[in-house]
This record gives sequence, C-alpha cells and structure tokens, in this order.
Amino acid sequence: MFRPCIDLREGKVVQIVGGTLSEDPSAVRTNFVSPRPASWFAELYRRDGLTGGHVIMLGPGNETEARSALAAYPGGLQVGGGVNADNARSWLDAGASHVIVTSWVFREGRVDRDRLSQLVRVVGRERLVVDLSCRKRGDDYFVVTDRWQKFTDVTLSAETLKTFSGACVEFLIHAVDVEGLCRGIDGELVEKLGRWSDIPVTYAGGARSMDDLEAVTRLGQGRVDLTIGSALDIFGGNGVRYDDAVAFNRKTRS
Repeated sequence: MFRPCIDLREGKVVQIVGGTLSEDPSAVRTNFVSPRPASWFAELYRRDGLTGGHVIMLGPGNETEARSALAAYPGGLQVGGGVNADNARSWLDAGASHVIVTSWVFREGRVDRDRLSQLVRVVGRERLVVDLSCRKRGDDYFVVTDRWQKFTDVTLSAETLKTFSGACVEFLIHAVDVEGLCRGIDGELVEKLGRWSDIPVTYAGGARSMDDLEAVTRLGQGRVDLTIGSALDIFGGNGVRYDDAVAFNRKTRS
C-alpha cells in the first residue's frame, strides 16, 4: 500500500536527500520546497481516504505547520520528529493518530529501555510507532539516529523487531542511503522486513516508479507499505502520479 507523507523543514513542506541531513544547513540537498502549506497536503490525503501517513519535523521551527496538518486531518496522520515523553501526549491531543519516536529512545548508541517504557506508559503501545531508520555497514543494517548521522549498536534483525514490537504497533523504516535519490528501493531490506516483522512496517527510500510500489507489496509479502516522496508529482517529481498511487490503494483494498 502507498503511505503519504509530509516532511517539514524550516516551516516548509520539502523533499530532501536523506543522507545529507545534518546540522549544517548548507550541506542538505533539497529536491523540492512546496509553496503550499502542510494543511493543503493533509486535506488532499483526507479527501482521498489515505491513512497511515506521517508528518515528520526535520528539526526545529516546524511545530506550527505540523499542528495545522493534524488539524486538517484529525486522526489521519502520524507525527514524528523530536517526540519524547514530555510532549507525546500533546501531539495526540492535537490530532495525531500515533506518535513516532526514534532518537529519544537511543542514548550513546544504545536503546534506553527506561525511556521506551516511559513513553509506552504515557501514550500506550497502540499509539506508538518506532522509527528504526537504518544505513548499511558491511552485511548489516544499523539503526541510525540524530538526523540519521549517528550509528547505534542496534542492527535490524528478526530478534530486534520482535523486541521492539512489544512496545509499538508499527515501524517506520527509512533506507537512509537511498532516501530521496529516486534510484529504486532497497529490495534486500524490504524482503527482510517482510520476513522479520510481525507488525506493520512502512518503508521509505528510493521509490521512483509504480513498479517500486508493486515490488514492495510483493517482496514485503503484503506486510510492508511504501512511502513515496521525491518521485511523486505533488512533490515536483516525474516518476509517480499521485492519482496512480491512490488508485493502487483502492484496487488493492477491493
């Protein structure tokens, strides 16, 4: 299935090359900056009945736009970026269906299980998505945090996903090394996620055509959904028509 997204940077809806995200603004490669507000995209997704999409705040200065998107589609979008135990409940109150957490539950390259447990107590497992975005090093995929620049000691595996699935209802996993490049998905990762995870997974990274959406559905054994970003025409891309992605979902559901 196709999952929509709204990526926010400096208060604007953007599409970036994920591996270039850093504290140095000049280093970030941006594929697209929209003249439209986040609420416009949220209203579009609401009109077309798309569920499970996410709003990601890439750094500070995006809270107002994120809240406007959630208000435009209450209960229809997840939100992530800077989520922690102190603010998670407020995002649910603002209209998010789920909160997405990543860096806050990792400290010094390791999982902070106390923080993860604290977050589960605050929002409940059923409203928590864990972001395990990763980069490949050798034969393994390592979870990366802090703008996807810091490697943790956690590798993706059946055991890792089983452990985290006790605390959340879904995973969001960006293949950072191909994110935003529109050169095709990481099929190896998608296939492994389909085998390893017993809860839903949203994969993002590299999608360039409708063929990739079909491939993720096949390789992921129907358990992995795909976020399409830079290739999508509503984000300035020319690889995938938004209307075609919506039609794919409707056909798949029928």
